[in-house]
Amino acid sequence: MNRSGTAVKKALAKYAAAKKDCLVVYDDLNLPVGLVRMKAQGSDGGHNGIADINEKLGTRDYPRLRIGIGNDFQRGKQVDYVLSTFEDDEREAVEVSIQKAHDAALAFASLGIERAMNFFN
Repeated sequence: MNRSGTAVKKALAKYAAAKKDCLVVYDDLNLPVGLVRMKAQGSDGGHNGIADINEKLGTRDYPRLRIGIGNDFQRGKQVDYVLSTFEDDEREAVEVSIQKAHDAALAFASLGIERAMNFFN
């Protein structure tokens, strides 16, 4: 995940796709568990994989779908938290967010980022 930029760049080249047509979907510690947000562009927000994509593509201008995983971890335990399973009381929110992310990705593909953002943000 931390080196996602190479894969994204290769996929764009293979399919001769524009950056604006590539929706990057990722987990986000800066959003509560279950929250889903679309963005047309932006910073990496401390996410190493997004920072790598920004670097490899030479831009921050591509659509993203952020899926909240919360940030309830002890200092220095971020990696363990990101790789752990969700708590039982979070599972329903996670299931809802997965369905919402699915629907948002389909809306992006059929309507574009701006209209999809209007529906899902």
